[in-house]
Amino acid sequence: MLKDFSAQSLFMGLLVAFVGFASSFSVVLQGLEGIGASPAQSASGLMALSIVMGIAGIVISAVTRMPVSIAWSTPGAALLATAGTLPGGFAEAVGAFIVANLLIIAAGLLKPVGRAISAIPAPLANAMLAGVLLALCFAPVEAVKFDPLLGLPIIIAFVVAGAFNRLLAVPAALGALVLVLVLGVDLPAGSWGNVWREAAPLPVWVTPAFSLQATISVALPLFIVTMASQNIPGVAILAINEYRPSAGRMFSLTGLFSLVAAPFGGHGVNLAAITAAMCAGPDAHADPKRRYWAAIVAGIGYVVFGLMSGLVVALVSLAPPILIEAVAGLALIGAFAAAALAAFKEPDAREAAAITFLVAASGVGFFGISGAFWGLAAGLAITGIKGLAKRRHAGG
Repeated sequence: MLKDFSAQSLFMGLLVAFVGFASSFSVVLQGLEGIGASPAQSASGLMALSIVMGIAGIVISAVTRMPVSIAWSTPGAALLATAGTLPGGFAEAVGAFIVANLLIIAAGLLKPVGRAISAIPAPLANAMLAGVLLALCFAPVEAVKFDPLLGLPIIIAFVVAGAFNRLLAVPAALGALVLVLVLGVDLPAGSWGNVWREAAPLPVWVTPAFSLQATISVALPLFIVTMASQNIPGVAILAINEYRPSAGRMFSLTGLFSLVAAPFGGHGVNLAAITAAMCAGPDAHADPKRRYWAAIVAGIGYVVFGLMSGLVVALVSLAPPILIEAVAGLALIGAFAAAALAAFKEPDAREAAAITFLVAASGVGFFGISGAFWGLAAGLAITGIKGLAKRRHAGG
């Protein structure tokens, strides 16, 4: 393996780790806190996800000799941020994480389960995701309304950096947040001292609780979003770059690694999409057989960042929550745009996709079940009714 190592793969791997962590950790924190995690549980979940996805990337890439980049489920975290707390608290959410990851394992091992998820029309899955992301993408505007002097620098940094390099847009917004925090926010005396005292990450065990409501409201949408927006595109990106891994085996492995993170507050890891393109592309190395080192280096970087999660959460806790939400919202704009485009691209599915999007975006739940599930259910119902009417019309 060492003969395949290169400075080019080292640089790309470090860049992937930085971009992957910095661009979306705020979304993960928003999601965990939104579904009921305490600050300590959020820090533990962030640490567990980062370490597990790092180890998964190292192991899978080393064994397969393919640049298999692993990431946490950012769309899944966005889903959690809008799902609301469950009657059983965060323990019930952890139970839902476990159910979702068992479904991902089943999707990889059992062909009927894989076919069932593949049978969900892509426009509806994307419309559900776009609806979930919409409310979070409003946060940058809300931050400007809250305080233009604090909100605008974050947005300006995002736009200016993104104009030169899209991958640096969110890290630049994060840097602006730190500057705003240091220069523009009046902090109580002793705040920085508390940051260093809380910097050491501590794993927090959460004994899972299971319920039908959590399974329908959280586990099923989390499973669908993770598969449709992360795992399936991740395999496609590897295929584009002439790598042919066993898709089912990859899905099952990510589900197994996710099960390790779940009791410590992590919702799940999956095949990466954007960072997969970075690791698998020619910028990682001219020789495709040596690019797997970029994914290994990225995995090492994720483990290091995971060990710093206590410090990250302590720093984030100093900022007004709306500013953290603004960074998270900016990080999700690209995902929202891609999901919305895919949702409304097909004219025949546009009406069902619009209904799915609107119901999911409303955030309105029924019987304790989140709007994401009802949005998908409504879209599937419209699709089924239209399909039945079309068949009867053709038969008549």
